[in-house]
Amino acid sequence: MVIDERILEREALLRRAFSRIDLFEIGKRLKIPYFEKFESGWEVDEEEASREIASRIDEDELKLIFSEHKPREWVVFRGRYYTLEDGELSLKGSWRTIREGVRWLKERYGKELTALIRLMISRGEINADEAKDALKRADPREVLEDLEESKVIVASYRSGDYKEWTLLEEVIPLLEVELGMKPKPSVREVKAAVASSPTKTGKVDYVMEERKRIEEMNRELAEYLNDLLKHRLEKTIRFGKSFNLEVLAKYLRNLFGSVLYFDSLLSITQQYGLANIEMVHSHGRTGKRTGWSLALFGEPGTGKSFSTRDMILGKPGARIPPHGIPGRNRYCGGMTPATFIRIGQAYEGKTFNFIVPEFNDFFRYKGMVEPLKLAMEQGEIKYETHRETIGPYRFTSFFSVNYNVSVYGKGYAVTVQDPNFSAIEDRMLCRLHRLTKERFIEIAKSQRRLTMGEIDIGKGAQKIRDHLTLVYAIETRHPLVRDRFPYKPVMITPRVFEMLNKARDAILEEIPMKVVRFSARLEDRAIRFAGAASLMEYFRSDLDHIPISEEALRYAIQLYVEEASVRSQEIFKPEEILKKIL
Repeated sequence: MVIDERILEREALLRRAFSRIDLFEIGKRLKIPYFEKFESGWEVDEEEASREIASRIDEDELKLIFSEHKPREWVVFRGRYYTLEDGELSLKGSWRTIREGVRWLKERYGKELTALIRLMISRGEINADEAKDALKRADPREVLEDLEESKVIVASYRSGDYKEWTLLEEVIPLLEVELGMKPKPSVREVKAAVASSPTKTGKVDYVMEERKRIEEMNRELAEYLNDLLKHRLEKTIRFGKSFNLEVLAKYLRNLFGSVLYFDSLLSITQQYGLANIEMVHSHGRTGKRTGWSLALFGEPGTGKSFSTRDMILGKPGARIPPHGIPGRNRYCGGMTPATFIRIGQAYEGKTFNFIVPEFNDFFRYKGMVEPLKLAMEQGEIKYETHRETIGPYRFTSFFSVNYNVSVYGKGYAVTVQDPNFSAIEDRMLCRLHRLTKERFIEIAKSQRRLTMGEIDIGKGAQKIRDHLTLVYAIETRHPLVRDRFPYKPVMITPRVFEMLNKARDAILEEIPMKVVRFSARLEDRAIRFAGAASLMEYFRSDLDHIPISEEALRYAIQLYVEEASVRSQEIFKPEEILKKIL
């Protein structure tokens, strides 16, 4: 029983102390079979890798690992069996010291201490002003500093006199027992819990769990960016001086053909838009930004999941490396919409991309259209049932989704029963997939070439991902690059509106009815696409802004016309309009 508990704690310690690159190197040195299927550390799952190592080593080997591999400098771990502080591992736990500190603080602050710990568990991080919500009489800063001195909490952020504190995950079970939040488990309960599984049972705090995931994703981005800056910066800048949307299109056409390439082009361009930076004109702000949500819909087997999931996250088993920004894509496979609405609270004020396969499944539950519509337009979400109230909170992220529809000779029909589903589609950039003979042949050819190893995506994927990550970091002012490269807004030129006006007039001429079946939001999505695509040209000029490029505008107009046709049940041929205006 004790051995199993130590394994679980070793797993948590390894996951926090080392990057996935380090874990990969450790696993390879130990000749653990799990690591043999990966070519690099970026492909491994940190949780799985830590578990594999922890279950195959003893304490002597653990000490050896920490002597041969330098742990992350900022990491503190205070477990029942292990302690890590200032880069030094101790095989003596911290719980006895913490327990003594908590008992002393409980005598001093009474119930206010319990209220403060509850608040910290729910929020993750806290500053002195926020601590006032739990403390009526005691001085918040004094209590927090006493907790820090007693090793109950750690400082997670410092800037001058300002400070934030957080609870360590491994300390929370001890605090819950000591402060009477949870009863002390009996010996029988401990044995049963350890013997069964490390999986948590009982009520799950979705927001707290998701905040931990966000911390891991932030670490993933920082570690990838740091590796890029150390080893590939000059190559990436050189690549960026000749890279644009047309170069990306050529790369994808060579891989997948003239039909399939476009879906991956959309997915990768959306990743550039996640920087969500300002779009300006020559006289000031426009109120527009580069971020947008993407929907690929159509018949089953048309390659939708490949473009929105595999190309962005990677699929090692199929030899497809990731093209998306590290640590900025949250995969939602198997997630219920209620869970999504709960965890969305953890992303308030943050910009991530939520990849949702089988998006139709979200709408099997009643009442989901309105909160998801608000999420799409980054509005304030409040969701109430007879059991709980979630929110209000403002969702500030984007979506990349796919779903099946019934496709006809002209147009399509959604399989979602809710009549308001069109309001969801109206808030995304949408693309219809029809399983034509041409698409079928290209899918079959691509599958064969991937299986036979005839497509080598690796080298190109690394260059594009490095460029994407560097541009994203610059434009979001990541601390690692903030002082090295200037922020540049995207400039909307008069040419953009000139081309949109031409496209709009040509489309309306072809629609015989007085009512159109698409909204003006479609033009907004086209502009946002053009802005995101133009970010690919960050390194191509020395201007203090990035003008929307001709290539980006041409593709944006194509998307606008094609989606307007699909929304109008294809009563006009988009290629005829595009011939006129391009």
